[in-house]
Amino acid sequence: MNDTPIIETRDLTIRFGGHIAVNELNLKIETNKVKAIIGPNGAGKTTFFNLITGAYKASKGHVYLNGEDITALDPADRCKKGIGRSFQLTNIFPTLTCLENVRLAIQARENIGMDFWNHFHKYPELEDEAYEILKQVLMDSKWANEANALSHGEQRKLEIAMLLALGSDVLMLDEPTAGMSIEEVPAILDVIKEIKALGDKTIVLVEHKFDMIMAISDTIAVLQEGRLIANDVPDKVRNNEQVMAAYLGGGVKNNE
Repeated sequence: MNDTPIIETRDLTIRFGGHIAVNELNLKIETNKVKAIIGPNGAGKTTFFNLITGAYKASKGHVYLNGEDITALDPADRCKKGIGRSFQLTNIFPTLTCLENVRLAIQARENIGMDFWNHFHKYPELEDEAYEILKQVLMDSKWANEANALSHGEQRKLEIAMLLALGSDVLMLDEPTAGMSIEEVPAILDVIKEIKALGDKTIVLVEHKFDMIMAISDTIAVLQEGRLIANDVPDKVRNNEQVMAAYLGGGVKNNE
């Protein structure tokens, strides 16, 4: 059995002038599990994501993917190796259909020439796969809809479908429910549960909805001022006094 974590950071640090946003962070993320990254505003959560995906270069320390040091790789090369990332704002092609958005991600994965203007029927070998991926994120009924006609929650599901189409082994989801209505949140939770149930993807997410984090995470890492203050299963994090004091507050144990 291979016990190598899919992602590992060692002494990962980044400084912006005199400010240390991530401070000697050592963290292991298990393969095909859901890892949540939480913490108060300014704790370094999105900065940590940027370091993992290569958007920021570390001032110190290393990032490993399946035991390989990827610290020097740029974002495109990290994506090719299997790290896919969604952002707080959706990143889709708004005037294309859902199927075309997913098909273009498949083309990128397969190094097939990107043609935004050809109808998807010119790529029959990719159409079925794109449709199956849309089914996986519970969006198959919207396959012919233009992305700009979708609700915000549906656009987030489409973005996750595009990450799956890229063949990403690691899905980095930065606040996947940001900007959603309360009614839309359960649909994203269902999508994440669906992906988790398949057992072949690692999901790393930043999210502020604590009940959602508790429901879907295998383990939770808590950051405070760029440092890791807790890293454990949900129940232990919920009952960690240091976490309560730093981030959650006593009243969050039942709901937030």
